Amino acid sequence: MNLILLTKRHGPRASLDLAQPRVWLVAAGVVVAVAGALLYGGYRLGLARAGTVPAAVAERWAERLAEQDRALETLRARTRAELDALALRLGRMQAHVMRLDALGRRLTEMAELDRGEFDFSRPPAQGGPAAATAEEGEAAPELLAALDRLARQIEDRERQLAVLEELLLERRLRRETSPAGRPVRRGWLSSYYGRRTDPFTGKREFHPGVDFAGRLGSPVVAVAGGIVTWSGERYGYGLMVEIDHGDGYVTRYAHNLRNLVRVGERVQKGQTIALMGSSGRSTGPHVHFEVRYRGRVVNPLRYIRTARR
Repeated sequence: MNLILLTKRHGPRASLDLAQPRVWLVAAGVVVAVAGALLYGGYRLGLARAGTVPAAVAERWAERLAEQDRALETLRARTRAELDALALRLGRMQAHVMRLDALGRRLTEMAELDRGEFDFSRPPAQGGPAAATAEEGEAAPELLAALDRLARQIEDRERQLAVLEELLLERRLRRETSPAGRPVRRGWLSSYYGRRTDPFTGKREFHPGVDFAGRLGSPVVAVAGGIVTWSGERYGYGLMVEIDHGDGYVTRYAHNLRNLVRVGERVQKGQTIALMGSSGRSTGPHVHFEVRYRGRVVNPLRYIRTARR
């Protein structure tokens, strides 16, 4: 195969025989040179581009890192503030528990209760089936766990104090409504309970109460709290006051000069309910004092002496 080359319009012509080996060698050299130039140009262009892209990316990364640092610092500050608040709350709750324990111990001593029954140094006995617990990854931090323990401890103390308060109120109510003491502030025992010589007939008869003699018009007081069920004249008793104390107890105060309470009125222990007199079947100023339990008379001295112990 021949390749004809024309140099000018009327100039000589040259031909190139492509079958010769040197022709192929020259062509291959030209192709290699062109390919090398292209590859070198691409390499330089790649280096140029590679030098600008990482700088922009690094700048964006630096901005993002700075934002993350600021966010982390804000989060650290907020966490420190929350931890300080939790620590303050923990200290207050611990002080509250200490005050509750001290109050419970004092009330237990004042009420003369069994220390084993109300021991505020130990949690109250309790039990029950185990509840489902959170996974380890969901466990509360140590501070929050301490707060939870203190909150449960406070609840336990409050329950103990509620039971103690109920017991003390019950004891106080029983003490206030149980007959105990003398029906007069001043006076002397002039007649005992039981069989005695009747001052009017001279015969041995049963006396269902005790008599306290004193000055005319001196106060007659209730020996326990209760509700007035009688206030007025009664045969043999003269002016009388009767008080129902509950639990089957009733007391009577007779021969009064004047009654100071009315039926249905609530009276307290030690309250003046009448003035000493000599109304009814009486030989002089005194108060006839009776104690009845479930409808039957009992010896009042038992309750008078109880108040002296």
